[in-house]
Amino acid sequence: MKPFAAPVDDILFSLTHVAGAPRLAEYDGELVAELAGHFAAFAEGVIAPIDEPGDREGARLEQGRVRLPAGYKAAFDAFVDQGWPGLTAPEAFGGQGLGGVVGAVVSEIETGASQAFNMLVNLTPGAIRTLMAYASDDQKARFIPPMAEGRWLGTMCLTEPGAGSDLGRVRTRAARDGAGWKISGEKIFISGGDQDLSERILHLVLARTGAAEEGVKGLSLFACTSELADGSRNPIRVTRIEEKMGLHAQPTCQLAFDGAEGELIGAEGEGLKAMFTLMNHARIDVALQGVAHAARAHDIASAYAAERVQGRGSDGPVSIDRHGDVRRMLDEIDAAALGGRAMTHLALVTLETGDDPWLVEFLTPVIKAHCSEAGIRAAETAMQVLGGYGYLEEYRLSQIYRDARIIAIYEGTNGIHAMALAGRLIRLENGAAFDAFARFVEGCAQSPGLARAYAAWQAARAHLEAGADPGPVAMPFLRLTARVLEQAVWTRIAAAADHHPDPARIARVAALVARQAARAEADLAEITGI
Repeated sequence: MKPFAAPVDDILFSLTHVAGAPRLAEYDGELVAELAGHFAAFAEGVIAPIDEPGDREGARLEQGRVRLPAGYKAAFDAFVDQGWPGLTAPEAFGGQGLGGVVGAVVSEIETGASQAFNMLVNLTPGAIRTLMAYASDDQKARFIPPMAEGRWLGTMCLTEPGAGSDLGRVRTRAARDGAGWKISGEKIFISGGDQDLSERILHLVLARTGAAEEGVKGLSLFACTSELADGSRNPIRVTRIEEKMGLHAQPTCQLAFDGAEGELIGAEGEGLKAMFTLMNHARIDVALQGVAHAARAHDIASAYAAERVQGRGSDGPVSIDRHGDVRRMLDEIDAAALGGRAMTHLALVTLETGDDPWLVEFLTPVIKAHCSEAGIRAAETAMQVLGGYGYLEEYRLSQIYRDARIIAIYEGTNGIHAMALAGRLIRLENGAAFDAFARFVEGCAQSPGLARAYAAWQAARAHLEAGADPGPVAMPFLRLTARVLEQAVWTRIAAAADHHPDPARIARVAALVARQAARAEADLAEITGI
């Protein structure tokens, strides 16, 4: 098995030379590189070794409480001791205040080492961000410091039986109880709904305070701690841990709120607005999960192909990475990781600058869907590179596939994001998000591949604006949009190749991506039926 190695050089290259992170006022390239190196060493030495045995052992429910696999508690304690939980938390509440870019670097490396561990700890920064935006000063003072210190972890409690993506059907209710609230109902698919790592859990819960017919307008956001101020358990029960295809070490819980004590966060009836503060950043993290899996799959496959000798060349026996079709597969995996990372970093840096919110609105569903699919395809393609060995658990590609498969589903299925793009954003504010994307593309250095893909996209946009039903063609349109974005970021990647430690690798993969621009016409034909 190839030990995990964090792709630090690729990450720093993407941020600095492709996504333009240095334009952020608070960006310190030397500090980011130093932190990336330190966390890479931690992830490689502490987090990655617990991933495979944790997958085999799995989380379990014992006497109503979740117990994580051996090694997870020790890894989490080391994570806390080194101060990683407070990396992006505000300094005023005990954090280091280093911002979203640093958080994204850590999140990608963390996922590559163990997505299960990442999902246990990585909702907490989003919870802190939500509290900073909507909580009272008193709530911030009580809730944020223990999360920044790593004593508490956070969850996001939205989904219910029968109310998955349709949050207007949420039935969990919040009723006033003196100065507070009592929460009653059931939530499902709650990542880290219980665990034995932290002292407490802060659940951010979406519950109904208005009438059912109000839909999402009747939802409010509440903070429910797993333990109350007197140390007793808040009546929040784990009714089961889901048996999943992958992520066995990450407890995905069903939770029953039996009159649990909660505190209103923000204004009554504005719960969904508050929760989207957490969800929008989570979707960028999901895109990076796809990138991390693609990068890990490439590392495993390229290492194997460089050592596996089969066939002969003009100068004798050759390793299979010198076979044309194997090299194609390796470069396709590499393109998925490098390109997906650049797309996501572009969205992240634009979000952090705050100077083009419509572009962020446009890019978010595209990167979530594209990068999640890219991570899955990368695992499949890497299996093909290894042949029969790729089908064995020994090389870990099967676990990458099993773990990665969920990212096309959670935080909104990819079909929902496609419909958000083709059905909602195209109409919103007279297509302001689409216009922002057009300005971005037209501002890029033009290449034949980009010009070809963009022309197809413009025709597809016109077809939708003319009144075509977006439902049947939303996914092809998202795929075409991602192709345009991919061609655009690869013009930047190729132009900056000399800044990468391996310019020849960048040039070779860029040429492959440029050839794939021809697929844009097929996307357009699928959309228009012509």
